[in-house]
Amino acid sequence: MAIRKASKDDASSLAALSIEVWIGTYLRNGVSKFFADYALSTFTTQIFEAFIDDKNEIVLVSDNSNGIDGFVRVTLESPAPIENGPETEVATLYVQPRHKGKGIGKRLLDEAFMLSAERGRDGVWLAVNSENQDAIAFYQRLGFTRDGQTTFRIGEQSYANEVMVKRLLKT
Repeated sequence: MAIRKASKDDASSLAALSIEVWIGTYLRNGVSKFFADYALSTFTTQIFEAFIDDKNEIVLVSDNSNGIDGFVRVTLESPAPIENGPETEVATLYVQPRHKGKGIGKRLLDEAFMLSAERGRDGVWLAVNSENQDAIAFYQRLGFTRDGQTTFRIGEQSYANEVMVKRLLKT
């Protein structure tokens, strides 16, 4: 497994992996038109190409011998929705379910932390679904703390999310 910066050639793989992980994580009782439309409009090749081209985004992939099995996307100019929070967001960390537990997520995040610190960032934040206890525990093992709550919205629906913060440099 190699961790590397994403290229535009990776965009369709990132879109497909995102759909797989998002649907598998959040849609437990079938796939409705509402959520299918959201996933298919949010996780597109064009959107990932734009992220890869954006100087305020860091997109790293885990590449095994057969393709991409995980990725992290960090947004550098995204203030946390809490008081005195960092301005760098771990916007997405997705690892294919069959590859979880192999250290891929940790390696992706460690590289993202290093690149963020090199750019002078003192910390990172992320939002994670409040019901996703496995993810919350994973982030806590990596040194994140729960520092508040926010909501994730899709149309008129909203879902509680924990805001978690990790400090990277002494301030």
